[in-house]
Amino acid sequence: MTETLRPRRSALYLPASNAKALAKARGLPVDVVILDLEDAVAPEAKVDARAAAVAAVAEGGFGRRELVVRANGLATEWGVDDLAALAKAGPDAVLVPKITGVEDIAAYDRALAGAPAHTRLWVMIETCAVAARLDDVAACAAGTRLAGFVMGTNDLAKEMRARLTPARTPFLPVLTAAVCAARAHGLVVLDGVCNEFRDLGVFRAEVEQGLEFGFDGKTLIHPDQIDPCNAVFSPGMDEIAWAQTIVAAFALPENAGKGAIKVDGKMVELLHLDQARRVLAIAEAIAAD
Repeated sequence: MTETLRPRRSALYLPASNAKALAKARGLPVDVVILDLEDAVAPEAKVDARAAAVAAVAEGGFGRRELVVRANGLATEWGVDDLAALAKAGPDAVLVPKITGVEDIAAYDRALAGAPAHTRLWVMIETCAVAARLDDVAACAAGTRLAGFVMGTNDLAKEMRARLTPARTPFLPVLTAAVCAARAHGLVVLDGVCNEFRDLGVFRAEVEQGLEFGFDGKTLIHPDQIDPCNAVFSPGMDEIAWAQTIVAAFALPENAGKGAIKVDGKMVELLHLDQARRVLAIAEAIAAD
């Protein structure tokens, strides 16, 4: 499945059981809204939350925001009904938790067999078991709806019995592997949440770390995190100007067919041209909002 190039700088989790939060989400400057049926919803509220999420998808009004619903796992008492309801509702994507390997991708793909063609499958990367199987899982994108990885660093920390510090040192190998696997197979890949939403300095440092790793954006737990997250993951004016310079230079007749050229005293290759075009496409999409 070919993934549409669009900004996914910020992805905000909202409990589907919270009607006020759902209404507010339609006006937030966020790129992705994730209606949660899993961690953020108490067991006794899960059935009503499912109905609310289905109603929200049907009602629409989210504009250019990508609408994703996180379901409960198929192994839970709510999972089968969640997947059946969401397959009919047809959000932009269904996000599923705690996968461990390719068998899970096949099972969730079957569960969404009746969904509209535009409904993608995104998966949480949050178990120790999947950490060693990331490339095999990502390769499933070739024959299934799989189109996205979302890091679940809180659950991964719990399984590993690791400390989730601002540096995130224990998780760096998994973050790198997830980005590499996603890029190898054309998946979206979003960084995990930062639990600190009061100290935006700590939060911004973690966002910048995610950008360095190559993530498309970051999942969020509070609306106050949206603006700093968007700022970090948006191309800056200097970056846009340099991308424009590269594209213009390769378009000159004297550079036709060349794989490497000199631009402002720097050697630039075709790979830099591809990167420049992507920067400009993302910047154009952001500006169109």
